[in-house]
Amino acid sequence: MSNIFNFHGGSVLAIKGKNCVAVAMDRRLGAQYKTVSTTFQRVFKMTDKCVAGFIGLGGDVQTIGADLKYKLNLYTLKENRQIQPKTLSWLISNMLYGRRFGPYFIEPIVAGLDENNEPYISTSDSIGCMTDGDNFFCIGTASELMLGACESFVKPDLEPEELFEVASQCMLSALDRDAFSGWGAVVYIITPAGITARTLKARMD
Repeated sequence: MSNIFNFHGGSVLAIKGKNCVAVAMDRRLGAQYKTVSTTFQRVFKMTDKCVAGFIGLGGDVQTIGADLKYKLNLYTLKENRQIQPKTLSWLISNMLYGRRFGPYFIEPIVAGLDENNEPYISTSDSIGCMTDGDNFFCIGTASELMLGACESFVKPDLEPEELFEVASQCMLSALDRDAFSGWGAVVYIITPAGITARTLKARMD
Protein backbone atom coordinates (compact mmCIF):
# COMPACT_ATOMS: atom_id res chain seq x y z
CA MET A 1 0.00 0.00 0.00
CA SER A 2 1.78 3.14 -1.22
CA ASN A 3 -0.50 5.80 0.33
CA ILE A 4 1.14 7.18 3.48
CA PHE A 5 -2.29 8.06 4.92
CA ASN A 6 -3.22 4.36 4.89
CA PHE A 7 0.03 2.99 6.37
CA HIS A 8 -1.29 2.86 9.94
CA GLY A 9 -4.87 2.09 8.88
CA GLY A 10 -7.97 3.26 10.70
CA SER A 11 -11.38 4.70 9.83
CA VAL A 12 -13.74 7.34 11.23
CA LEU A 13 -17.40 7.99 10.41
CA ALA A 14 -19.64 10.95 11.35
CA ILE A 15 -23.42 11.15 10.80
CA LYS A 16 -25.93 13.92 11.56
CA GLY A 17 -29.20 13.20 13.35
CA LYS A 18 -32.02 15.21 14.89
CA ASN A 19 -30.26 17.42 17.45
CA CYS A 20 -27.61 14.72 17.73
CA VAL A 21 -24.47 13.47 16.01
CA ALA A 22 -22.80 10.06 15.87
CA VAL A 23 -19.06 9.51 15.45
CA ALA A 24 -17.68 5.99 15.05
CA MET A 25 -14.04 4.92 14.98
CA ASP A 26 -12.22 1.62 14.78
CA ARG A 27 -9.55 0.66 17.35
CA ARG A 28 -6.71 -0.74 15.22
CA LEU A 29 -3.27 0.79 14.78
CA GLY A 30 -1.17 -1.15 12.31
CA ALA A 31 1.95 -1.05 10.20
CA GLN A 32 0.32 -2.14 6.96
CA TYR A 33 -0.77 -5.76 7.59
CA LYS A 34 0.88 -6.00 11.03
CA THR A 35 -1.29 -5.00 14.00
CA VAL A 36 0.56 -2.81 16.51
CA SER A 37 -2.26 -1.83 18.89
CA THR A 38 -5.90 -2.76 19.36
CA THR A 39 -6.85 0.19 21.60
CA PHE A 40 -5.69 3.20 19.57
CA GLN A 41 -7.58 6.44 20.25
CA ARG A 42 -8.28 8.50 17.13
CA VAL A 43 -11.32 10.48 18.35
CA PHE A 44 -10.79 13.16 21.00
CA LYS A 45 -13.34 14.99 23.13
CA MET A 46 -12.91 18.73 22.52
CA THR A 47 -15.88 20.13 24.49
CA ASP A 48 -19.01 18.79 26.19
CA LYS A 49 -20.75 18.75 22.78
CA CYS A 50 -17.94 18.38 20.24
CA VAL A 51 -15.33 15.80 19.21
CA ALA A 52 -12.59 15.64 16.60
CA GLY A 53 -11.40 12.46 14.89
CA PHE A 54 -8.33 11.85 12.76
CA ILE A 55 -6.96 9.18 10.46
CA GLY A 56 -3.42 8.95 9.13
CA LEU A 57 -0.04 8.45 10.77
CA GLY A 58 -0.45 7.52 14.42
CA GLY A 59 2.18 9.94 15.68
CA ASP A 60 0.62 12.85 13.81
CA VAL A 61 -2.83 11.92 15.17
CA GLN A 62 -1.54 12.01 18.76
CA THR A 63 0.46 15.19 18.17
CA ILE A 64 -2.40 17.24 16.74
CA GLY A 65 -4.79 15.84 19.36
CA ALA A 66 -2.53 17.10 22.17
CA ASP A 67 -1.87 20.42 20.40
CA LEU A 68 -5.61 20.99 19.94
CA LYS A 69 -6.35 20.40 23.63
CA TYR A 70 -3.69 22.98 24.51
CA LYS A 71 -5.14 25.54 22.07
CA LEU A 72 -8.69 24.90 23.30
CA ASN A 73 -7.65 25.48 26.92
CA LEU A 74 -6.22 28.86 25.87
CA TYR A 75 -9.40 29.63 23.90
CA THR A 76 -11.61 28.81 26.90
CA LEU A 77 -9.51 30.98 29.22
CA LYS A 78 -9.48 33.91 26.77
CA GLU A 79 -13.10 33.78 25.56
CA ASN A 80 -14.67 32.40 28.75
CA ARG A 81 -16.78 29.96 26.71
CA GLN A 82 -16.41 26.65 24.91
CA ILE A 83 -15.50 26.62 21.25
CA GLN A 84 -18.24 25.93 18.69
CA PRO A 85 -17.84 23.03 16.21
CA LYS A 86 -17.59 25.30 13.16
CA THR A 87 -14.96 27.45 14.85
CA LEU A 88 -13.04 24.30 15.77
CA SER A 89 -13.17 23.21 12.12
CA TRP A 90 -11.64 26.51 11.03
CA LEU A 91 -9.00 26.24 13.76
CA ILE A 92 -7.96 22.78 12.56
CA SER A 93 -8.04 23.96 8.94
CA ASN A 94 -5.79 26.89 9.86
CA MET A 95 -3.38 24.62 11.76
CA LEU A 96 -3.10 22.22 8.83
CA TYR A 97 -2.65 24.99 6.26
CA GLY A 98 0.06 26.53 8.43
CA ARG A 99 2.06 23.31 8.01
CA ARG A 100 1.36 22.88 4.30
CA PHE A 101 5.08 22.72 3.41
CA GLY A 102 5.67 19.97 5.96
CA PRO A 103 2.16 18.66 6.54
CA TYR A 104 0.69 16.35 9.11
CA PHE A 105 -0.25 13.16 7.28
CA ILE A 106 -3.78 13.13 8.65
CA GLU A 107 -7.38 13.85 7.68
CA PRO A 108 -9.74 15.27 10.32
CA ILE A 109 -13.45 15.02 11.06
CA VAL A 110 -15.15 17.49 13.41
CA ALA A 111 -18.61 16.71 14.79
CA GLY A 112 -20.77 18.36 17.39
CA LEU A 113 -23.76 20.52 18.29
CA ASP A 114 -23.73 24.31 18.05
CA GLU A 115 -25.22 26.77 20.56
CA ASN A 116 -28.71 26.03 19.17
CA ASN A 117 -28.11 22.26 19.40
CA GLU A 118 -28.04 22.00 15.61
CA PRO A 119 -25.75 19.19 14.37
CA TYR A 120 -22.57 20.12 12.54
CA ILE A 121 -19.98 17.88 10.86
CA SER A 122 -17.04 18.71 8.61
CA THR A 123 -13.89 17.19 7.19
CA SER A 124 -10.84 18.43 5.32
CA ASP A 125 -7.74 17.22 3.53
CA SER A 126 -4.24 17.25 5.02
CA ILE A 127 -3.65 20.95 4.24
CA GLY A 128 -6.96 22.24 5.55
CA CYS A 129 -9.31 22.41 2.53
CA MET A 130 -12.60 22.05 4.43
CA THR A 131 -15.93 20.52 3.43
CA ASP A 132 -19.15 20.68 5.46
CA GLY A 133 -22.90 20.54 4.95
CA ASP A 134 -23.39 16.85 4.15
CA ASN A 135 -25.37 14.38 6.28
CA PHE A 136 -22.35 12.12 6.75
CA PHE A 137 -18.61 11.93 6.19
CA CYS A 138 -16.34 8.89 6.28
CA ILE A 139 -12.54 8.88 6.15
CA GLY A 140 -9.85 6.24 6.37
CA THR A 141 -9.01 2.92 4.77
CA ALA A 142 -12.60 1.64 5.04
CA SER A 143 -14.22 4.87 3.80
CA GLU A 144 -15.17 3.50 0.37
CA LEU A 145 -16.72 0.45 2.03
CA MET A 146 -18.82 2.65 4.33
CA LEU A 147 -20.17 4.86 1.55
CA GLY A 148 -22.73 2.40 0.19
CA ALA A 149 -24.12 1.52 3.61
CA CYS A 150 -24.31 5.19 4.61
CA GLU A 151 -26.11 6.18 1.42
CA SER A 152 -28.64 3.39 2.04
CA PHE A 153 -29.29 3.88 5.77
CA VAL A 154 -28.63 7.53 6.59
CA LYS A 155 -31.85 9.55 6.60
CA PRO A 156 -32.64 13.06 7.88
CA ASP A 157 -33.62 13.62 11.52
CA LEU A 158 -32.64 10.25 12.99
CA GLU A 159 -33.16 9.97 16.75
CA PRO A 160 -30.12 9.15 18.95
CA GLU A 161 -30.86 5.41 19.25
CA GLU A 162 -31.59 5.10 15.53
CA LEU A 163 -28.43 7.06 14.80
CA PHE A 164 -26.38 4.74 17.00
CA GLU A 165 -27.73 1.68 15.18
CA VAL A 166 -27.05 3.17 11.74
CA ALA A 167 -23.52 4.27 12.64
CA SER A 168 -22.76 0.89 14.21
CA GLN A 169 -23.96 -1.15 11.24
CA CYS A 170 -22.20 1.08 8.70
CA MET A 171 -18.92 0.84 10.59
CA LEU A 172 -19.11 -2.89 11.35
CA SER A 173 -20.01 -3.83 7.77
CA ALA A 174 -16.94 -1.93 6.55
CA LEU A 175 -14.63 -3.41 9.19
CA ASP A 176 -15.58 -6.92 8.07
CA ARG A 177 -14.21 -6.10 4.61
CA ASP A 178 -11.11 -4.01 5.36
CA ALA A 179 -7.83 -5.53 6.52
CA PHE A 180 -6.39 -2.19 7.68
CA SER A 181 -9.22 -1.30 10.09
CA GLY A 182 -10.89 -3.33 12.79
CA TRP A 183 -10.47 -4.82 16.27
CA GLY A 184 -13.80 -3.40 17.36
CA ALA A 185 -15.22 0.09 17.24
CA VAL A 186 -16.31 2.90 19.53
CA VAL A 187 -19.45 4.92 18.74
CA TYR A 188 -19.87 8.37 20.30
CA ILE A 189 -23.38 9.86 20.43
CA ILE A 190 -23.44 13.62 21.01
CA THR A 191 -26.72 15.06 22.35
CA PRO A 192 -27.60 18.27 24.23
CA ALA A 193 -27.15 16.25 27.44
CA GLY A 194 -23.54 15.35 26.61
CA ILE A 195 -21.43 12.66 24.95
CA THR A 196 -21.90 8.92 25.46
CA ALA A 197 -19.50 6.26 24.17
CA ARG A 198 -20.30 2.62 23.44
CA THR A 199 -17.78 -0.06 22.48
CA LEU A 200 -18.65 -2.57 19.77
CA LYS A 201 -17.13 -5.99 19.22
CA ALA A 202 -16.13 -6.90 15.68
CA ARG A 203 -13.99 -9.53 14.02
CA MET A 204 -10.79 -9.78 16.05
CA ASP A 205 -8.52 -10.80 13.18
